[in-house]
Amino acid sequence: MSKIDETAEFIPVRIAVLTVSDTRDLSQDRSGDTLVGRIEAAGHVVAERHIIPDERAQIANQLRLWCEDDKIDVVISTGGTGLTGRDVTVEAHRDVYEKEIDAFGTVFTIVSMQKIGTSAVQSRATGGVANGTYLFALPGSPGACKDAWDEILVKQLDYRHRPCNFVEIMPRLDEHLRRK
Repeated sequence: MSKIDETAEFIPVRIAVLTVSDTRDLSQDRSGDTLVGRIEAAGHVVAERHIIPDERAQIANQLRLWCEDDKIDVVISTGGTGLTGRDVTVEAHRDVYEKEIDAFGTVFTIVSMQKIGTSAVQSRATGGVANGTYLFALPGSPGACKDAWDEILVKQLDYRHRPCNFVEIMPRLDEHLRRK
């Protein structure tokens, strides 16, 4: 079973938070606030935070900019993962991914099933890697952000988490770019 290795040193991760919404601003961004609060409480750094509209090209462009920024290790977006016509966050993420973390969506669905039952099928949460940066797309509800953070990300973004975690392989995420 998973556990925290108390003998290992905690390594803070630099995380950017992107809210995708046509209608919200920072004062109304409860999902972004939920993520920021949890990120900081875990000891990580909120490196950037933006709100942008549900426009695929704009979302993908912001993700690419952050993937090029050496001061950002992880990007977590919230919103735009549903099934309606304006929900294009997943497609924008996949435009950027070099590799998709297929099991992230599966594990998120399992966590969601315990909370909201079969309504979990309406979420398309996803995760991937691009240019050595982790990218995660979460639904736009505070509850979904809380569940994804508390049940998955807080553990996988903690270097001390065993048997394995995302942080320990960060130095090797872009090793293919160095092999020329």
